Amino acid sequence: SFTQIITVVVIAVVASIGTAGVPGVGLIMLAMVLNAVGLDPAAIGIILGIDRLLDMTRTSVNITGDAACALIISRAEERKLAAKNE
Repeated sequence: SFTQIITVVVIAVVASIGTAGVPGVGLIMLAMVLNAVGLDPAAIGIILGIDRLLDMTRTSVNITGDAACALIISRAEERKLAAKNE
């Protein structure tokens, strides 16, 4: 249903924000999302064979996003300190 789709999207976004950049965490997050919409988490076994490739991609995107945010904050802090010292 449409409500389940919205629930999956919201939970996946919230879970991805707090997900550690460690390989293998995607299956745990998927189990949480499936459980939230009332589906059996045992269905994860269906995608277990290809999840390693998907997991490497998710991990690299997660790490890249974290690094980009850290860089943006670092640059903002540098500008703030430079303006304060002037």
